Amino acid sequence: MAPGLWQGIKTGSKVDASDKLIHHLQETIPLTENEAELVKQSFKEVALKKKEMLLFKGETSSHMRFIAEGCLRSYYMDEETKEHIIQFGIEGWWINDLYSYLTQTPAKQFIQAIDDSVLLQIHRDTLSRLYDEVPAVERFFRMKFETAYVALQDRTINSMSKTAEERYVEFRSKYRDIEQRVPQYMVASYLKITPEFLSAIRKNLS
Repeated sequence: MAPGLWQGIKTGSKVDASDKLIHHLQETIPLTENEAELVKQSFKEVALKKKEMLLFKGETSSHMRFIAEGCLRSYYMDEETKEHIIQFGIEGWWINDLYSYLTQTPAKQFIQAIDDSVLLQIHRDTLSRLYDEVPAVERFFRMKFETAYVALQDRTINSMSKTAEERYVEFRSKYRDIEQRVPQYMVASYLKITPEFLSAIRKNLS
């Protein structure tokens, strides 16, 4: 599964955040200049400092969020307050507690910036209106939701059928840039192993 669930293209930091969003959308759907402008007006920019929280457990997630710059993680905490990372997100990806968003129930996840980050987010009511104004956007999100479901199922099966070493090798192969940007203990949490076990795997592979 893609750590950010909805993987997009990686864009350069010198491009305006809204232009990154439009470029990302146009990789999948066509947009006229007027439609692109409507999209830009519908999204609001949010800047986060390193370690700043975007979403807390118990809040209702009411926005779809596109990462223009930076790196974030979503995680939940078990009864022993141990963190379990569910997804990572980097430039050109989307990050959210999708269950909370779709059901409008309290979030079970936290979302936090790993680095200074810039996101563009759209409220679900605004997005619904945008669907009517720009039908192609609705098609875009339908495809993203389908991809998210497939990715989640793939990760669930992999966690049961593959060894920790196989999961790490796959992660490193697909998301080398993420591994280089986040602490080792976070990678271990995502892979559902201890940092010590991950260190041993890396040593063995080297």
